[in-house]
Amino acid sequence: MTEKNPEHILVAVAWPYSSAEIHVGNLTGSYLPADIFARYHRLKGNRVLMVSGSDAHGTPITVRSDAEGVTPEKLYKQYHEGFLDLFQQLGLNYDLFTTTHTENHEKVSQSIFLALKEAGYLYTEVQNQWYSPSEKRFLPDRYVEGTCYICGFEHARGDQCDNCGSLLEANELIDPRSKNDGSTPILKETEHFFLDLGKLEPGIIEFLEAREEYMRANVRKQSLGSIRANPLHGRPITRDLDWGVPVPVEGWDGKALYVWFEAVIGYLSAAIEWASLTEDKEDWHNWWYNPDAKAYYFIGKDNIPFHAIMWPAQLKGAGTWFGKIFDETEDKNLTLPYDVPANEFMNMEDKKISGSANWGVWGLDFLSRYEPDALRFYLTINMPETRDSNWDWDEFVTRNNSSLIANWGNLANRVLSFAHKHWEGIIPTPGELGPEEKEILAKVEKGFDQVGDLLDQVKLRAALKEALVVSSEVNKYLEDSAPWGKVKTDKEAAATIIYTAMQCIDHLKIIFAPFVPFSSEKLHQYLGYTDTLFGEQFTETLKDGLGEHTALRYRSTETGGDWSPGTLEPGKAFQKPSPLFTKYDPEIAESERERMK
Repeated sequence: MTEKNPEHILVAVAWPYSSAEIHVGNLTGSYLPADIFARYHRLKGNRVLMVSGSDAHGTPITVRSDAEGVTPEKLYKQYHEGFLDLFQQLGLNYDLFTTTHTENHEKVSQSIFLALKEAGYLYTEVQNQWYSPSEKRFLPDRYVEGTCYICGFEHARGDQCDNCGSLLEANELIDPRSKNDGSTPILKETEHFFLDLGKLEPGIIEFLEAREEYMRANVRKQSLGSIRANPLHGRPITRDLDWGVPVPVEGWDGKALYVWFEAVIGYLSAAIEWASLTEDKEDWHNWWYNPDAKAYYFIGKDNIPFHAIMWPAQLKGAGTWFGKIFDETEDKNLTLPYDVPANEFMNMEDKKISGSANWGVWGLDFLSRYEPDALRFYLTINMPETRDSNWDWDEFVTRNNSSLIANWGNLANRVLSFAHKHWEGIIPTPGELGPEEKEILAKVEKGFDQVGDLLDQVKLRAALKEALVVSSEVNKYLEDSAPWGKVKTDKEAAATIIYTAMQCIDHLKIIFAPFVPFSSEKLHQYLGYTDTLFGEQFTETLKDGLGEHTALRYRSTETGGDWSPGTLEPGKAFQKPSPLFTKYDPEIAESERERMK
């Protein structure tokens, strides 16, 4: 049911590195789940703020820009534009999708740094860092690869091992080598700021333990287990780099904030940037200074430590100092994560997705041939919420044809087509509803609670399956009531059946809307509505002292969808429908495999 007292829901979505195209594993890992969750809460009437952007400063960007012989800025903008195109085509309704390369983000990041410094959680230390004699420069951790000293994985990065998930100390890597030229680096002294995570550890444990009831279990247990097995200690938050957010301390020229520390601050800076584009410049306070606001972080499992340990540490450490430094706000603590619904990985035909081997399905390439709702449906029904899942082209076709179309699409199309033919485009007026009609309407209306409860828990895969169960019940009702022949002998009885089915479809249109919004909007119009279920996306070019960037934005609507059963008006005109979805030939599976080869 629609919320009478709207909640403030922050939907914070993983920031993609602007150095590679987005594939289906990325989409089902964080971007699509966030949009489904945000759309559901928009329908409930909650105040949703969905933010993210391109991570322009990560070392993957500088690694790639070096390899291609272009500037990091040119490279990040190239990929950023592709992200905007993909997200619009797939219908990801960001209130703001921006970039970390803005004056606003720089100011917010530096304010968090200074807040931690004032609070006593930063210290400086001279450390040994890998230096490349052949390149004549210090190597950021992601420029160094080697063998993980914890699990023995031979391709660990200097900051993290993708095999065991451990956060690593770069200078302890076994057999280190430069990612750029394969040369052996040497350790050389350099001074950096460190975040005193050891001092913050008690507060992080308290934070994680307090979220036992609603934080995803694998995230909470993994984080607590990691801390207890390897107690937290100081971690560097600056690097010897020119590309990034400058360290706001005199005498520290040529050093930038470390991207692991800086990029997560983007969730806060994006909210502030979004508010700056509205009439109420302080509206972001409703999500970031509001103890009742709920912040959900949608990420992949490889980013759990940074969102369940590091980011809460930064927020708790900054305390009330951030507000004093940033905008002179007094005695306000920043909102901590409410939940971190991290997904596992999606593989491709039983093998790990690989960009270098072209083994995967890339978002923009897929959408050049197939419908966005077909992709959204398959990625959701196959979402890796509790364990790794697998993209299989045969299964994609089967799920599209037998579940999405045969269960839901055909139901809507045949009922509306039949009604349009026999009642000349006017919603039939029913007679008195019998027990069967009342029963099926009650089942569908109950679906709002059943599906909604699962969406509230961020169990999106189960929620979609429950929606399909509900639509199956409507199909069964039609089979049992058989209006197709009855229209010739008892049109009044057929009118009651068809009206009941159309009412069920009108309800199901809302229940399916977070998952397959394009077809739900189309069906909404077919049923004679003149408003829209959701608002609209648009792009806007924004300028500041660092240049200009294109942002993806969302404009809400005052009318439209509502997460509750409505009443379809008898006697009202509706449109002749067309099929909501495209049926795909099973032969495309093999052709797509050949394409990947």
